[in-house]
Amino acid sequence: MTRGILIAGNESSLFSAAAAEASKRVESFASALIQNRFPLLDGGSGLTPKTETDGKAIPLSWNPASPIAARTLVLAAENRLEQINDAIVICSPPAVFKTVEALTPDEIEILVNDHIKGWFYLIRELVQYFRRRGSGSLSLVAHEISAGGGRNAPADILGPSASASFRAFAQGALAQGTLAQSAFASHSKEAFHTMGFSTAEAGSEGDFASWFFRIIDEASGKNSGRWHKYSKLKFFR
Repeated sequence: MTRGILIAGNESSLFSAAAAEASKRVESFASALIQNRFPLLDGGSGLTPKTETDGKAIPLSWNPASPIAARTLVLAAENRLEQINDAIVICSPPAVFKTVEALTPDEIEILVNDHIKGWFYLIRELVQYFRRRGSGSLSLVAHEISAGGGRNAPADILGPSASASFRAFAQGALAQGTLAQSAFASHSKEAFHTMGFSTAEAGSEGDFASWFFRIIDEASGKNSGRWHKYSKLKFFR
């Protein structure tokens, strides 16, 4: 049976790099994007950048603000792929350079719904899926790079907030566990692998994606339950 890969995450260069890596490994894979709705508010195009995957991506719709949509996404990926062997969740949020008082209520709602709640709902569904299945891998990827707004410019108010929330949730921020157990806390008792990957190096999305895919491909128990921090030295080893 063909390996089933699901990639879900922010519309970004890292998402495109991960999709390109998946296309090297399988005939088709499922992809679900959180589109960047902030440029639409600022007069941008809001267009999704082209991903070079030789037409192998199976695009699936996903409303990150809806728990039902998260469940539907997992079911749709399973139906299209027959099974999900590897789920890769990529948090690479867009930068929004604004002062706090300049944020509109609509923008705050997008920040919370798309870039915070979305991760909670989807990771919850994926943990439940792999627990039922008894095998597979769940990889949580954090792109911890905040673009500079320039001297005297407002700071990026979205990227760091979304990334910190994503990382905290992945590490087990729900201490009492509304998920029963956090994604990482129970790794030693689970038959599936849960791994975290992060980078703070700009301009290395392709190498970063190649590196974490290599670790996912190994599916080694020693890598499960750990954060793996990328560096160029690791890539060239």
